[in-house]
Amino acid sequence: MIFRTTVDIQPSETKITYGDSAMFLGSCFAAYIGEQMKLRKMPAMINPAGTIYNPDSILTAISNIISNKRAVIDDLYNFNGDWISFNHYTDFSSDNPDKLLDKINEQNIKAHAFLKKASFLFVTFGTARVYRFKETGLTVSNCHKIPGANFDSELLSVENIVNRWTPILDELSAFNPGLKVVFTISPVRHWKDGAYGNRLSKSVLFLAVDELMKHKTKPSYFPAYEIQMDDLRDYRFYADDMLHPSSAAVDYIWEKFSETYFDKSTIELQLSVRKITKAVEHRIMTDSKIKKKMFAEKILKQINDITEKTNLIDFSSEIDYFTALLE
Repeated sequence: MIFRTTVDIQPSETKITYGDSAMFLGSCFAAYIGEQMKLRKMPAMINPAGTIYNPDSILTAISNIISNKRAVIDDLYNFNGDWISFNHYTDFSSDNPDKLLDKINEQNIKAHAFLKKASFLFVTFGTARVYRFKETGLTVSNCHKIPGANFDSELLSVENIVNRWTPILDELSAFNPGLKVVFTISPVRHWKDGAYGNRLSKSVLFLAVDELMKHKTKPSYFPAYEIQMDDLRDYRFYADDMLHPSSAAVDYIWEKFSETYFDKSTIELQLSVRKITKAVEHRIMTDSKIKKKMFAEKILKQINDITEKTNLIDFSSEIDYFTALLE
């Protein structure tokens, strides 16, 4: 007997290899998967504007990347001596506006170049609820701990999301004709909206994505939400806050992601690469120089075996680390 439900995912016809790059935009769940790629030294860029939760703000980030928009002082807001950008996450703040503008523009330049050549864009919607700064009417990516009385809240409609996102899908196609857009819905609950509010918000996102997948550019969908909610239906698969996926859940969803977007050779290669990056994280518990040398020689051989097959992976930092152990 089977005592759980599993999510059947059709393998993607278009695969991700070490020769492809992928950008991840959206809620913190986008970062989870993007980080897994980086741990395996696969070309990935994660949230160049920081973590973004709602469709309007993600759209703004994409529009700024495509246009290579240069931020100026008028794009910033000063609150209690700190300069912030409402189009960015909380780590985009500074008491020096010039430094903040340099950071924003440097990130956007890198993102523009990356997305121009990327094979995949994974977009993760977290909530359909947006907050608009009363003073300007601007939809914000983050409230930056400014009191809530300064914002108006609104639940976006399906029609609103679809009408705004349809043109940006056209723009993405014109900007990078080879780009494959994949939508996901974050399984992370937005509990400040309450149980009902969270479900209502997610429902809006599902209906909007369903409509957007009918677009002529043929976006697709990865069922991260369904895997967490319908397959991993147990609180042991949640972090201590009972809202975010646990590390075990992320590993499981990554496995499903790999099966969907990697071919057999890429699956095997990324597993080998991850063994090497884990070895760098490994805390060496012995003072024996001989054992350290043997360990380093073993990993350096593994690196050499991979680099003889492909030159697409940069192991320079790992080579430096294990070469130092030999000394």
